[in-house]
Amino acid sequence: MIQSDNQNQVASEDIIKELCTCNGLCYERIEQEGAETKSLEIFFSGYPRIVGLSFFPNLTRLTLVRQNIQKICDLENCLLLRELWLAECCLTKIEGLKQCINLQKLYLYCNRISTIENLENLINLEIVWLNGNQIKEIEGLSTLQSLKELNLAGNCISKIGRNLDPNQGIEKLNLSGNRICSFKEITSLARLSNLKDLCLNDPQYEPNPVCHLCNYATHVLYHIPQLQRLDTYDVASKQIKELAEATVMKKVMYYNMRIKSAQRQLEEELEKLRERKHKLQKLPEERIKHFHCHIKHLERDLEDLQTSGKAQTSVSQTFDGENPTWDDESPTEDINPEKQFLQKLDSLKKRIAFWNKKLEEVEAIYQLEVKKKKKASNLAVQFLLTELETVGNTRFEEGSPSDPWFNSCYDLILSRFCAWDFKAYGISGVKVNRVIRVHNRILRMKFEGKFQNFVEEEDLGDSTNHRKMLEYLFYVSNPEVPLKKKQLIQILEEGFEEIRKVPGSEEAVPLSNSLSICECPRIEHFQKQAKSKGDFEESFRPGKLIISKVFLGNFMQACETEPIFQANFPGVSSVYRPRGLPPNASSAHGTVASLEKPKAPEVCSSLEFRNCDCSLRQCEWFVFDHDLVLPEYVVEFEFITLVKVETLFSSLSNVVSEEGRRNSAGFILSRDLQCDDWALNMEPVVKPKPKIVCLDEKTILGVAKANVYCQIKVLNLHGNRLSKLRDISRLSSLRKLIVSFNEFTCLDDVYHLPNLEYFDASHNHVITLEGIRGLIKLRHLDLGWNQLKKTGEEINVLRRHTPTLLTLNIGHNPWHKPASMRLSVIGQLKTLTHLDEVLITDDEAAAAAQFITDSRISQVSLLEHSRTDTEKIRILSVAPQAKILSQMSKNRLDMFQNNWFTVITALDLDGQHLSKISHLEKLENLRWASFSNNNLTRVEGLDSCLNLEELTLDGNCISNLEGISKLSKLMRLSANNNHLTSLERNVFDNLVHLHYLSLENNRITSLVGLQKSYALIELYISNNYVSSNQEIYYLKGLNNLIILDMFGNLIVWKQDNYRLFVIFHIPSLKALDGVAVEAPEIENAKDLFGGKLTSDMVVERLGHSDFIKMQELNWTASMIRTIDLTPPDQFKNISSVNLQNNNLTNFSGLIFLPNIKVLCLNYNHIESILPRSKPPNHLTNRQLLHQKVTSSGYGQQGPTKTSRDVGFNESLPPIMQSLEVLHLGYNGITSLALLQISRLRNLKFLFLQGNEISQIEGLEGLQLLQELVLDHNRVKMIGENSFAKQSSLLALHLEENRLREVNNLQSLVKLQKLFLGLNKIQDLSELEKLDCLPCLKELSIYGNPVSRKICHRPVLVFRLPNLQILDGTMISLEERAKAELHLLEQQALPLANSPIESVFPGLPNMVPKPCTMKITNLSLLGSINHLHGLELAVPQTAEDTTGNESNRMRKSKNVGLGTNNPRSIHAEIALRQAKGASTTLPSHGTSQSGPSRTT
Repeated sequence: MIQSDNQNQVASEDIIKELCTCNGLCYERIEQEGAETKSLEIFFSGYPRIVGLSFFPNLTRLTLVRQNIQKICDLENCLLLRELWLAECCLTKIEGLKQCINLQKLYLYCNRISTIENLENLINLEIVWLNGNQIKEIEGLSTLQSLKELNLAGNCISKIGRNLDPNQGIEKLNLSGNRICSFKEITSLARLSNLKDLCLNDPQYEPNPVCHLCNYATHVLYHIPQLQRLDTYDVASKQIKELAEATVMKKVMYYNMRIKSAQRQLEEELEKLRERKHKLQKLPEERIKHFHCHIKHLERDLEDLQTSGKAQTSVSQTFDGENPTWDDESPTEDINPEKQFLQKLDSLKKRIAFWNKKLEEVEAIYQLEVKKKKKASNLAVQFLLTELETVGNTRFEEGSPSDPWFNSCYDLILSRFCAWDFKAYGISGVKVNRVIRVHNRILRMKFEGKFQNFVEEEDLGDSTNHRKMLEYLFYVSNPEVPLKKKQLIQILEEGFEEIRKVPGSEEAVPLSNSLSICECPRIEHFQKQAKSKGDFEESFRPGKLIISKVFLGNFMQACETEPIFQANFPGVSSVYRPRGLPPNASSAHGTVASLEKPKAPEVCSSLEFRNCDCSLRQCEWFVFDHDLVLPEYVVEFEFITLVKVETLFSSLSNVVSEEGRRNSAGFILSRDLQCDDWALNMEPVVKPKPKIVCLDEKTILGVAKANVYCQIKVLNLHGNRLSKLRDISRLSSLRKLIVSFNEFTCLDDVYHLPNLEYFDASHNHVITLEGIRGLIKLRHLDLGWNQLKKTGEEINVLRRHTPTLLTLNIGHNPWHKPASMRLSVIGQLKTLTHLDEVLITDDEAAAAAQFITDSRISQVSLLEHSRTDTEKIRILSVAPQAKILSQMSKNRLDMFQNNWFTVITALDLDGQHLSKISHLEKLENLRWASFSNNNLTRVEGLDSCLNLEELTLDGNCISNLEGISKLSKLMRLSANNNHLTSLERNVFDNLVHLHYLSLENNRITSLVGLQKSYALIELYISNNYVSSNQEIYYLKGLNNLIILDMFGNLIVWKQDNYRLFVIFHIPSLKALDGVAVEAPEIENAKDLFGGKLTSDMVVERLGHSDFIKMQELNWTASMIRTIDLTPPDQFKNISSVNLQNNNLTNFSGLIFLPNIKVLCLNYNHIESILPRSKPPNHLTNRQLLHQKVTSSGYGQQGPTKTSRDVGFNESLPPIMQSLEVLHLGYNGITSLALLQISRLRNLKFLFLQGNEISQIEGLEGLQLLQELVLDHNRVKMIGENSFAKQSSLLALHLEENRLREVNNLQSLVKLQKLFLGLNKIQDLSELEKLDCLPCLKELSIYGNPVSRKICHRPVLVFRLPNLQILDGTMISLEERAKAELHLLEQQALPLANSPIESVFPGLPNMVPKPCTMKITNLSLLGSINHLHGLELAVPQTAEDTTGNESNRMRKSKNVGLGTNNPRSIHAEIALRQAKGASTTLPSHGTSQSGPSRTT
């Protein structure tokens, strides 16, 4: 022993010597130099243990790297040590540091440490490196408040949790190379408010599995916005953070929308249940009402009998309420008539009790069905929340029979169902109701990684071999502990690891290939529970399965009694236990080949298989590695029982069932109705009495059998038709008043009856108690079976005006909050002893008093339900921020703090039964508040909370939102499930920052109040009463709106193509009614609604819908394609329409506007008055789409095939008979016949300039036409019938055409103006044909070849004696005389060589004389009576007359309605007569101030 100590001493001396040598110290002078040494270090020297540090009492830094040290020791004397490096040694435990209380930096990386411990005293530690060890859990750091840097990379950590919450000072954290798989663990780091540098994927280590997930970086940056570096990358940029936050917000919005869709679907299902319940309750309620009415009649007759003292006899008859018995064998017995009344009353009351029991049964079954529906919906919502929390890395896909995997799951369950195993439970089959596919990226990565490692280790070259080790098995849960929602979600998200931590559970994951092994124990457990409770309902029928993909690996068989632990089965991945194991079977390794799934013919899924051997194939499996069990499917199924039990809510048949059938509770048998008849037919029979409709003094005295009012103490008005009780207050002595079974809607006549003690107003239609007052002695009040809804208001009336009330019956009213009604009534009416015929106990009264106390906001409730956080908790959740903070934040209020009211930022008062918001005046910094599921009727008490950003008011009785008008900073508002009827503009106009609004399940009819909510992004307003498509126009200006939910409103099925209609008018939408808006939908919406002028668009522009006041319609440059102004009668006063510069192809939408006189359709694409049908194979996609919907034109069909082929048909009826002026310039019209213009019989002015017309035809019906403009077309000739019936024509414009001849004008006997300029007329002989126009006063032929002949003017002047203007120049008397003289001389002189060069002798040259040219350009910006052009004087020279034709005077193109020269004076007069006032018709090319173009 002494020798060993000597050896250790010698070895220690060697170690100390080496330590001195490495640090430049002299061993001999170590005592002197050691005290001065502050730093020691030694590398790669095999240093075996720590010794000799006692010589260095002032040491502050110690570095020992790559040594053989296995234990930390000898540091007791180093009290000043601040930095310690023990890296790459062989340490297995953290110890020996208790005395180093000044230690600031600790480096223990690359050791074998498995636990963080013994650091509690090192409170000054700032840096800790424990990377490269074997640590599995973060622990032992709670006291290190000064910790700033923590390196735990390269360990085995999988969970973070709240273990780092005490270390709020951490700025740098490295967790790379661990096993962190879940985003939830990263979310835990968001609580480290000073964290600046986070590393989960350090290049020196393997990345954590979570780093391979989608949206990893986005998730981290959103939850830890203060990060400067992530995984060694610089992420300090503001743009990066904003991008991450925007991405997350989009995901939150998306999942919020989907969750709301799921909740809406639940609401629809609950509404169906409510409808079914009302149907089921209708018969019992009618029976109860009938019996009540009968009882009231009997009681009145009995009272009359008792008053009169008369006696009658009758045959004895008894009825016990269930089985009537007639005492026929006994001799007739005379009984007291009063006893007969009492017996019948008793029988009727028993029947009422029977039907009340039926109502209770229906209600109980209804509540059970509601619970099932809510449970299923909550699971669906939880699935969506899990998707959100995992940022889509865990997804749940709902299957349908069209999915191959759905059918595969169905077949798998059927193949593993053995009917013989379930026969004992009365089960004959199984039905799959729902299959949900689970996509868990992280679990699949683990599974595939383990699977690949196994393949590589076992060297299985043949893929077939290891594929045989894959199997789909059912998870076997504990039959006594049903698989709850939380556990199910945990398994699907995190795998089966957590189930192994449950006390009493086996170490392996229990699985099976048989439905019998999974479900039979559960069924037995349910049956035992049902038997003990006396409930034999088959609650076991619905079930849930988790189907997992399992890699069995190396497996072996286990004995029946052998415990399943990994230690008992070394070297295997899983074990199985056959259900039909022979007694002498022995454990042996095997393959899955012997346990393959049975083939289809061998499946025993029905009772037809008598020789069942399913038990030989049924096995229990136990897999030790949970990563090799991948949950892939969740199946909801239902067992089919041998005896079909018809349940009340699943049956669509009548509530009255047949005798002998097996039914669940709530059904009514026909014999029950017979019992009712027997009871009603008992003696005495009620005799009908005349109904009283109106009360007067005589009637009252007659009913009460009194002479004067003061004698009346009892007044029974039961069973009449009264709706008013006039002068009832005059009955000052009245003590008992019965008005049941009348038609009262209010009781405002019942007041100031000081002696009234009994008042029965049941079975009426009373909706309010307002007006009742002064009933100071009232003891009994019956208000049952009415229509009372507002609990708070009605009870307040009773509390003020019935101070001595003892019994109250208010049952069978549609109260808004029935669940809390009883306690609320008892708490406010403290004198009550009975409520709804139930005695009020002392405990109930105390509970009601506490209920009332808790229903007021007090300091206690503020302290309990408030938080003081200044920032939101960054968490992926759709819950209100107030709810999140109340559940997760620890920043509670300190009431001893000065001005503690001012530090409250969050307040969660959900479900507190509040009737009023009060005592919040001092909460000036309140930012997030929630008052859901209370009894609020209005919003009040928030005027001082001007910093409020989020307000939740779901599940109250609020009828308006006027109390939030001052909350200008409000960004999120939710008021679902209230009684809102309108949205006040003065409220929402002030909420300029509101971007989220949810008002589902209210009674809102209009959205006009949201017209200026420009910041709105999300709007949920489903299940309201919005019915008009006009409401959508109020949302058109909300350019930020991307999510809109209007499902369940009338507009959804009332508006044709509702979805496309909304998408078109709100182009910013990304999702509508819970469904994403796709690009094809946008295109279809544009095709269907683009360019459609409707009444709603007119309303939107005008701001009202009073179309009767409209006299003109001006809608230019808006890309309108169709017109649909309905109903047309409302537009009957419109006389002028300007639709210039649009895309119209016809104007059929205008033909039924009765009084249009002026119509301007220049610059459109008019083809015909009414749309022309095309063969289907020639239709475009857009035209095919238009055929699928109701066309514009109010049902007017296109022309027939005959009319298309032959053009105008005089048999077609006339249309638009008020139209006088029509502008169709620049429309590309090619055929006047196809235009059907002849149907406009009263047309006087027709403008067709700038088209492509080549033939003048189809004008036969325009016999009143006075002016026709065909300038700038392609007319080559005037046909024989072109103007056959235009005898009234005064002006004809044919300039800029291709005319060579002037024929067939003889029918134009009244023509005064003819414009033929810029054509191709060459011969003077053509001009001579104008002699047939006796009234012609103005003529224009400039620009024709014939105008180059100087003699053309004298010839025309001479031949047309009435001509006054030629080519824009007035013809003077002198010119006319010279023309006659010239022509006379011309007869005697030979012709000149050239007509152009010849000069007439004696005739002065007129050409050089300046003349005035009138250029007209119509401006449609002025009113019609000012539609005059500009006059421009241009001096005309000889060169202009004889020179280049391009420089000739040209008449400008007429693009408007009229000109200022004499030739259009008729048009101007017609316009003035038609309009009678100014009409604004903007011209083409003029900038408009109207709306933007319709697309």
